[in-house]
Amino acid sequence: MFAVFKHARKAAVAALAAASALTLVACDTLPTGSGPSINTSKPVPVALLVPRGSAQSGDAVLAQSLENAARLAIADLNGVQVDLRIYDTAGTPEQASTAAATAINDGARIILGPVYAEAANAAGLVAAQRNVNVLAFSNNPAIAGGNVFILGPTFDNTARRLAGYAARQGKGDMIVVSGDDPAGQVGRQAVERAAAQTAANVNGAVSYELSQQGVINAIPTIRSAVRSSGAQSVFLTANTAGALPLLTQLMPEAGVNPAETQYIGLTRWDIPAQTLALPGIQGGWFALPDPTKSQQFRARYQGTYGAAPHPIGGLAYDGVAAIGALVKAGKSDALTAVALTQGSGFQGTGGVFRLLADGTNERGLAVATIQEQKVVVIEPAPTSFSGAGF
Repeated sequence: MFAVFKHARKAAVAALAAASALTLVACDTLPTGSGPSINTSKPVPVALLVPRGSAQSGDAVLAQSLENAARLAIADLNGVQVDLRIYDTAGTPEQASTAAATAINDGARIILGPVYAEAANAAGLVAAQRNVNVLAFSNNPAIAGGNVFILGPTFDNTARRLAGYAARQGKGDMIVVSGDDPAGQVGRQAVERAAAQTAANVNGAVSYELSQQGVINAIPTIRSAVRSSGAQSVFLTANTAGALPLLTQLMPEAGVNPAETQYIGLTRWDIPAQTLALPGIQGGWFALPDPTKSQQFRARYQGTYGAAPHPIGGLAYDGVAAIGALVKAGKSDALTAVALTQGSGFQGTGGVFRLLADGTNERGLAVATIQEQKVVVIEPAPTSFSGAGF
């Protein structure tokens, strides 16, 4: 268990510390409404920046999955032609900056990618100078704004969905339990914002050191906070590779009964699949993209390419789908920020989504629980932005 904690902590710190160190000039690089004009009667030049050439394990597979998913989306565009060009970033800001400049010189009217926050920020700075928008595959809101939009799922989106659902179910008085690492702090802040935007309330927060002993030490404090506040639920920011298994084992043993105090998770509790066997997460709530649409995409991808897509590979499909929907209207301003942030949104691999003016996104999510080691949807994902769940 402790080895898992060390690995999880290293990954979380590396990702979020790098993001927090960014010079976030991308946030104010282009005024809202900016972007290039296009000729919709001709193929639209679209650049896809992928982390091919990276020394990081798995990036080659990710790069290929993003490219495959983008090409799958192009095949689904009726009456819209996209001239997709692939550029390798090696996963670095320097190469991403160079790739973005090359892509725009080659005629790209919009950029899809890169994946990593610093690389996306670097590409955004270059693209802003040329009045081009960037749809990055990052989920880090620190780099969003101006001409940079992030397609990755955000803590804020998930927290709002779950906090709103909890409040409607009479479980809206919450204790937030989070690690003392950057990911835990960001997650806690997202839950607090979500409570302020819904009918939920944060009655208290407990932080733990991201180690096995740190979790053990925090259990009495969690129990005390729940009992003294009268909390109806415990909102956990931990993921399955970190503290979640230990927390959900020790909390019931300490008297935080999940039959009385609802467990809610900010992360996916169904990944990897073996997590579903953990006794402590049975009956817990978490959010996920529309399972039916997600499965349809996975099946289509598997049938076309003979392998499952990377977990974030579908973001490239979403980006192309959004571009295609806008270009199909035949307007020269289809790729401006105003067009990209249309309120009705787009249909993607996991259901409806839309890009927001602050560069982040909002996705229609289902609320699910785990019963007898299986995922059961207890409130379906909304199919439009006028439906329940937003």
